[in-house]
Amino acid sequence: MLTSLLRNAIAPLSVLAAIILSGCATVPADSGNDPRDPIESFNRQVFEFNDVVDRALLKPIAEGYEYLPEPVRDCLGNAFSNFREPSNAVNNLLQGKPVEAASDTCRFVVNSTIGLLGCFDVARQIGLEKHNEDFGQTLGRWGADAGPYIVLPIFGASTVRDAIGALLVEAYLDPNFWIQDVAARNWIFGVRLVDQRAQLLQADDLISGAALDKYRFIRDGYLQRRRSLIYDGNPPPAADEVDGKPPVDSAPAADPGVKKELVPPQSATPAPK
Repeated sequence: MLTSLLRNAIAPLSVLAAIILSGCATVPADSGNDPRDPIESFNRQVFEFNDVVDRALLKPIAEGYEYLPEPVRDCLGNAFSNFREPSNAVNNLLQGKPVEAASDTCRFVVNSTIGLLGCFDVARQIGLEKHNEDFGQTLGRWGADAGPYIVLPIFGASTVRDAIGALLVEAYLDPNFWIQDVAARNWIFGVRLVDQRAQLLQADDLISGAALDKYRFIRDGYLQRRRSLIYDGNPPPAADEVDGKPPVDSAPAADPGVKKELVPPQSATPAPK
């Protein structure tokens, strides 16, 4: 059913994308003045396209997904979270945090076996902490600048650095990528996308109620969250913050002594890593 809906939506959404990207989205006069977002005009049009796709397809399916029994949704959410553990382990190791990398590896082994392919988070019950790492954070931790903010079609908020990490590295660290059965792999991807979108349903009212400009609300929230993740939840004051300018998302070389702190998931259009 999900595959059929996605397939049937491709043609009309492609036409819609052409219309929006041709200049139908509203762009403020000060667009592009923020140094973090020099292509804001283009980004806004992609953002508008993503928003239309979300309202027409992803959100209705996610709302239907919510009717599944809670234990079923919890099982699926835990299993998809378990898919992230290999990436967490590799990136913690690359960031110079071997203890966290070992913990992530143990989490994956325990939850994939005793936890029935990740359906149950047994690892948390025995004290193995959940981390949230990706290659974009690894690049940032070793000093790579975020580059311009960009909005990717369907995938949503990103930066040049994070997009490189997600599209060129993270896919290969995802167990789903290595499943040989194409139909099974696509189904897992589709359900995973819906599960991620369903987890953001409660944030919709908050964003709509708090944001005069939804685009900038999500952009600023994304950049602040990524900066927090790079510094493991404890970012130091940036020089440009003192000057009253928007903070630049960059980090010094990795410091293995920084304490890990969990950060809530982003409230942008969900995308698989």
